Amino acid sequence: MNTFIEVLIFIVNILVLLYAVTMAFAYVLLALLSIWEMRLYKNRNYYVDYRSILSSPFAPGVSLIAPAYNEALTIIDNVKSLLSISYNNFEVIIVNDGSKDDTLQKMIDSFDLVVVPFAMRNQISTKLVRAIYKSRNRAFKKLTVVDKVNGGKADALNVGLNVSNQELVACIDVDCIIEADALLKMVKPFMEDPEKVIASGGVIRIANSCVVEEGRLIKVRLPENQIARFQVLEYIRAFLMGRMAWSRINGLMLISGAFGMFRRDIAISAGGYNHNTVGEDMELVVRMRAMLYEQKKRHRVVYVPDPLCWTEAPVTYKVLGRQRNRWARGTFETLWIHRRMFFNPQYGVIGTLSYPFWFFYEWLSPFIELFGLIYFAVLAAFGLANWTFFLCLLAAVYAFAFFISMLALLSEEMSFFKYTQKRDYGKMILTALIEPIWFHPRVVWWAISGNIDLIKGKKSWGEMTRQGFVQVK
Repeated sequence: MNTFIEVLIFIVNILVLLYAVTMAFAYVLLALLSIWEMRLYKNRNYYVDYRSILSSPFAPGVSLIAPAYNEALTIIDNVKSLLSISYNNFEVIIVNDGSKDDTLQKMIDSFDLVVVPFAMRNQISTKLVRAIYKSRNRAFKKLTVVDKVNGGKADALNVGLNVSNQELVACIDVDCIIEADALLKMVKPFMEDPEKVIASGGVIRIANSCVVEEGRLIKVRLPENQIARFQVLEYIRAFLMGRMAWSRINGLMLISGAFGMFRRDIAISAGGYNHNTVGEDMELVVRMRAMLYEQKKRHRVVYVPDPLCWTEAPVTYKVLGRQRNRWARGTFETLWIHRRMFFNPQYGVIGTLSYPFWFFYEWLSPFIELFGLIYFAVLAAFGLANWTFFLCLLAAVYAFAFFISMLALLSEEMSFFKYTQKRDYGKMILTALIEPIWFHPRVVWWAISGNIDLIKGKKSWGEMTRQGFVQVK
């Protein structure tokens, strides 16, 4: 019996160690590939004059679609930010998704909106549209506001797809601040390869404590709130050390819902956003790619590493927990809906690499971590734990987590250098030191609780409160 237990413990130890080693290898490989691709991107675009796109007759039209639900605190600044974007042929479509506060009234008052007759193509079924507004002020002629019955973010985005008139659609979160040249950089891949590029996404950064004036980002500051700083580190790792690599091998499965651009015809052909999942942004990208793979059409989803969009991050663990709970549910829903792609070479890099990576190292990892803790606790309770090995492994995992964070900060320093104060990097190094022992366990628990809520049938987003941006005095 003792021999059986020893063999079982040995097998479990080997499996857990193998999982940890392969995960570490995968993350290091993605990090190195991202750094290499970032360098190539900087070299390719160093002398690019994006202003030439403004005068180009080949520049595609873009519809900016932004759902709004109870965004009264920041809605005016956000709309001004969208309207101030440097691009010629674009429109801004704000979809008021049945807000319970005065989001709609604030827009009516600030932009002199009136109800207009509007012929809308209902190519995607949605909730009832109450009214469509346009401004009497010619300065806001690019703005369209849609008021509809509440149906969730996916339904609001589908209304935007129905209303839009341009060949490209950029779906964004209305609480974001968009860089003035964001559209110029996002449409460039479509102009370079119009037959294959079906979507592009950009870097999302944290705007907490940054200074905003009239919808424009005036000064970048590191968040004063420690919870927001943890998220800054997360976002840098995710965007600069992950998606850059997946874009290089054409394996992107996700374009952030905060700011992503798509070909309108492909999005509509795929059926628009799925309102039965809370991960509608990821699910649409995967569904579009699956559809094109099945039609044997070559295509690309491109990632633009420039910081193009700034968003307000949650500053309390309660609100952040709701967000991460939703992300976990959305991830599994997408993986389950498209499970036919799992290790299926018919779906190219997505089926053979991207999907398995997301399954084993994104969705499954919180459960492996929880299992490891319970497993070690049981061994310790029965006096079977190898404490020397455990402490060495714990130190190695902690050192690796810190190493990856430092690599991400180095990549930020060598690329766009948005945080210019030396003390900011000191604070970020301190954040990287405490993140694995203070913040990461919470992320693991939120992911697990999200999957538990999914089993229970939870579908709601959860309330996301805003504090607003720092204004110039």
